[in-house]
Amino acid sequence: MKKTIFNIRLILAALAVSATCLSCNKKEERGELKRIWYNGSYNRDFNDLNDVHLAEAKRIGITPASNREEAEKVKDDMDEIKTNEYYEVEELTHSIPYLVPSAVKLLEDIGRNFQDSLYNLNASLYKVKVTSVTRTIDDVKNLRKRNTNSSQNSAHRYGTTFDISWVRYTKIDETDTLNIDKDRLKMVLAMVLRDLKKEDRCYIKHERKQGCFHITVREK
Repeated sequence: MKKTIFNIRLILAALAVSATCLSCNKKEERGELKRIWYNGSYNRDFNDLNDVHLAEAKRIGITPASNREEAEKVKDDMDEIKTNEYYEVEELTHSIPYLVPSAVKLLEDIGRNFQDSLYNLNASLYKVKVTSVTRTIDDVKNLRKRNTNSSQNSAHRYGTTFDISWVRYTKIDETDTLNIDKDRLKMVLAMVLRDLKKEDRCYIKHERKQGCFHITVREK
């Protein structure tokens, strides 16, 4: 019995050493975490109002669907988005996971650039989370019953617009012991979005109460 207990202790000790070694190896491969800082203002840098989003959405987007049944017909003009290596689509209650092709490309670039930035900062890698996508007119009405701040003239109706959370992220490698808090992850995400906005690829509104960046793709 004593021998068995001793062997178990040896195994546990070996596992602990292995875990420590893995952590050290990851740190050595990654290097020291660089300083993460956003030298701007979220509200000032991302202040595109609804009328700006709406004008571009109407120009390049689909004809809004009245309900989910009608949405089945307009899906042919959009591409479905699914959780992948760059972003995670959360469970959607008031929208459908479809966007026009240019918005899909923008979303993928956001997720990829976010991870590239984290890598260059020697940080752990995370995925961004998509919280809302394309809404039917009925979806907008139902959402307004719960959220009075949501707009009746929502750009989400045109397949051009999506929301990305700045509160929640998904860590890719759970064995990596380095955790980056949501405030610093938001800074990295904001840097990525600011660059894309400067390239005239999107309009963005920093939504404080909803905890998301409201993003509409632009096409030249």
